[in-house]
Amino acid sequence: MSVIAETDPAALADTAEAVTRNLLLIQDEIQRTGAGVDPAQVAALAAELKAADRIFVTGAGRSGLVLKMAAMRLMHLGLTVHVVGETTAPAIRTGDLLLAASGSGTTPSVVKAAETAASQGARVAAYSTNTTSPLAAVADVVAVIPAARKTDHGSAVSRQYSGSLFEQVLFLATEAVFQSLWDEDAAAPEELWLRHANLE
Repeated sequence: MSVIAETDPAALADTAEAVTRNLLLIQDEIQRTGAGVDPAQVAALAAELKAADRIFVTGAGRSGLVLKMAAMRLMHLGLTVHVVGETTAPAIRTGDLLLAASGSGTTPSVVKAAETAASQGARVAAYSTNTTSPLAAVADVVAVIPAARKTDHGSAVSRQYSGSLFEQVLFLATEAVFQSLWDEDAAAPEELWLRHANLE
């Protein structure tokens, strides 16, 4: 017998109602926050991606997972992309770009990576909520996502937990960058698909 069949129908109805309500809440927050992203800032970040010899991505936790997804899409475009911390990531150097994400702009590992990249002559582009953070201070380009920081639990910006809204809009921003670069590239989907992993 399934878990659903054993669950009280009234409880299921209450949960379904909550899911509907929260889907609308999340969609509304994403739409409002996405509308607050400055396209010129994101375009400047996209220009850094195009100009780089190689791209390195770094972020902690869920932000890091979003940048790993972005790395895959950039690879599909034929760009050379590495994920910081992976055993195959080489040394960063002049001509390279570090793409970083941290809502607070204070994540120690991300800030340290940005400082190291800058010291090696690489450029740094960042997504953050905080333009006065240590990450923003070292970055050449900052695209601001006007979401609540993960430690701002009483924020009026979002009713969602922790950094969820930042991570959601970060994903949309990275997808918009990919789509815009692909528009310029004009490659057929089949061409991009040839680069997709075939060892899955």
